[in-house]
Amino acid sequence: MSRAVEEQNRRLLRARDAMDRTYPRPLDIPALARIACVSEAHFIRTFRATFGETPHRYLQRRRVERSMWLLRETDRAVTDICIDVGYTSLGTFSRTFRGIVGQSPVAYRRNITPVAGAVPTCFTMAWARPSSFGEAGRPSAQ
Repeated sequence: MSRAVEEQNRRLLRARDAMDRTYPRPLDIPALARIACVSEAHFIRTFRATFGETPHRYLQRRRVERSMWLLRETDRAVTDICIDVGYTSLGTFSRTFRGIVGQSPVAYRRNITPVAGAVPTCFTMAWARPSSFGEAGRPSAQ
């Protein structure tokens, strides 16, 4: 790997880390592009080429991952969770959640089977992590 590619990857990782820290806030492509030291259009193209999904889709998946944890570990209302993870519309949240997980947030919560310490947390989290691929094994819609 060339030094230039390595440096580009480092800058993209910094931008992705910023997205992870601020996932409840609206996506700010200009700020992320500044972190990566590239133009906005180049940031979107290189992010997708590097991570396999657009910044928008990555943010959606991160929000859904967090909401899955909240649905499993708390008894808070779905509407509260929707707002906490950065969505302003329950309909958009539910549609995105269903598109990534394959079921509605309410159905997901209803179908959870507790493992009660039988499996290490890191394995549970990896198993429960939503994929960026649809049910047919193809990348889901951006």
